[in-house]
Amino acid sequence: MKRIFYSLALCLSVLVSFSSCEQQAADVQVTMTVHPDLKQQNDFYLSNKSPLQPVHFIKLPLGSIQPKGWILKLMELQKNGLSGHLGEISAWLEKDNNAWLSEGGDHGWEEVPYWLRGYSDMAFIFDDPEMKEEAMVWINGILNSQQESGWFGPEARAANGHLDYWSNMIVLFTLQNYYEYTDDERIIDFMTKYFRFEMTVPDEAFLSSYWQNSRGGDNLYSVYWLYNRTGDAFLLELAEKIHRNTADWTQKSSLPNWHNVNIAQCFREPATWFMQSGDSAHYHASYNVHDLIRRTFGQVPGGMFGSDENARLGYIDPRQGTETCGFAEQMTSDGIMMRITGDPLWADNCEDVLFNSFTAAFTSDMKSLRYITCPNGVTADAENHHPGIDNRGPFLTMNPFSSRCCQHNHGHALPYYLQNLVMATNDNGLAAIMYNSNVTTAKVGDGTEVILNQETNYPYEEDIRFSLTMEQNVAFPLYLRIPGWCENASLQLNGNSVNVYAKAGAYIKIDREWADGDQLSLNLPMNLSSRIWKVNQNSVSVNYGPLTFSLKIDEEYKKISSVESAIGDSKWQKEADPEEWPAYTIDPQSPWNYGLILDPDNLEASLKIIRKGWPADDYPFSLENTPIEIQAKGRRIPSWKIDQYGLVDVQPRYPVQTSEPMEDITLVPMGAARLRISAFPFLKQ
Repeated sequence: MKRIFYSLALCLSVLVSFSSCEQQAADVQVTMTVHPDLKQQNDFYLSNKSPLQPVHFIKLPLGSIQPKGWILKLMELQKNGLSGHLGEISAWLEKDNNAWLSEGGDHGWEEVPYWLRGYSDMAFIFDDPEMKEEAMVWINGILNSQQESGWFGPEARAANGHLDYWSNMIVLFTLQNYYEYTDDERIIDFMTKYFRFEMTVPDEAFLSSYWQNSRGGDNLYSVYWLYNRTGDAFLLELAEKIHRNTADWTQKSSLPNWHNVNIAQCFREPATWFMQSGDSAHYHASYNVHDLIRRTFGQVPGGMFGSDENARLGYIDPRQGTETCGFAEQMTSDGIMMRITGDPLWADNCEDVLFNSFTAAFTSDMKSLRYITCPNGVTADAENHHPGIDNRGPFLTMNPFSSRCCQHNHGHALPYYLQNLVMATNDNGLAAIMYNSNVTTAKVGDGTEVILNQETNYPYEEDIRFSLTMEQNVAFPLYLRIPGWCENASLQLNGNSVNVYAKAGAYIKIDREWADGDQLSLNLPMNLSSRIWKVNQNSVSVNYGPLTFSLKIDEEYKKISSVESAIGDSKWQKEADPEEWPAYTIDPQSPWNYGLILDPDNLEASLKIIRKGWPADDYPFSLENTPIEIQAKGRRIPSWKIDQYGLVDVQPRYPVQTSEPMEDITLVPMGAARLRISAFPFLKQ
């Protein structure tokens, strides 16, 4: 078996190059590292057993991280909004004759698992008795559905007559988090029995149809989760079988298919298999897929790529979009890739998708969502935009009943993001991977439990403040990620400046004996930057730190019938009142066809940051509440109009000519804008 040591070598080379910048004293050592330590194994949280390759970070059990600030607000909105109430309104979640609760049931095969993995995590994070009771109805139903053979759940079959394993893969993610929260040993026995069943299935009947074949990496990930708890050797044999029968995501210049959710979800399969193979080609294959789709279809802001169902040749403009499912699955994959690789790139991408794309897919109350969200999109109507949009139907409408995959699947994105904010490290330490207000409780060092409290309005402010609570002093390393966009980050420990060169795209490692009441402050200076999208007519987007900005377009919301505007496969429960769950169209009430006047060599001369007060309700993702805007200059481009498909037309040919007068325009964060122009025609100053 090949094993790779390049991550460790990179780490050592960075430590040597930064040695002159280290601050060393009797009680503290501060260094920079590209990857955390791989030489040890955490004493308190399970990581990879031999012969699996060690991972760089370890997920803390569900419930270890409690949300505060704006992530708490978003999760409360989700709890009180569509995801938290789908059990009452979605026909697919109706309990009578449900395929997950009744033998021979006729509905809910995919929808229940999609919804449950987010709902159950929310129930346990909030420790909500009613939600936990509801979640346990489904979890117990799943456990009780297991047959003597080991199979569980509905016996859905693909068109070829073979069993379809896809929905069971989703269920296993739910059960893993449930086990980590409860230590319910039924889960270990249940999964072992199921995986023994999978071992009996002939290759030709295993993962034999499109969706399950694409997404076999989810099955693989769960096998390793169980192996790390039981050490059963047959699981490694099963892992090889799963990889062998999963679509080939290691191709260098093509992909097994071009479906946006498949790509966002499945690109990590080779890196997951790398943990067993030890072959660096598998490790790098996941990076290749991530880059490959973005080289052509991802030359746009927002962290994703144009694949409004499927990526298609010729449809690469920023007016193409991504499913809300795609955003959610990309964020989940980023978290898994962070653990496997330790590469801050994945945290950067997760934040990019959340801050700039995911939040714009919902109404501000999170009671309605749309199927497709685009970097450039100036209408959210109820019309069919095919072939401009790949799918036929009203896929831009904010509708709680429509597009049942996203309707049920979106709910896991925020709980999973929360669980990836802070991770355990192999050297019995902690790592702040992504920044948001939270309280993390974990064992470190010699087993002492510490509470790491994080306070920040990041990405709307530059400072992240940490405080530690513990009953006794304890020595352990704390890692702080420096985002790839950040230069000149600085650190203070108990009010004193720490002398360390904080390299972008790496980690500060603070190794010391910590005491109750210790305080740490990380400053991540945000600067204006721009990105030119050469493939898309040299269009330009504007960033401030991790935030990308869109033209501020006046939005007119119109309430419409969620029944009449839903797509054909939408269903809801008989008792559900559509009046309580309306759909919305959003129309522009101000001009949108501006080119941006910019001096890329002197952005401060072209753009002015305007800071506003933090919203009282902790919700910054709306035009009314955004705490930051940018004043800019632009000219209208009369030839840039709505095209024959009812969409914003593709970028005008560069260089763009317009004789319209210069105007003051306002830019807002992409995540606050439901109508958006975030890739602008570039006009030189």
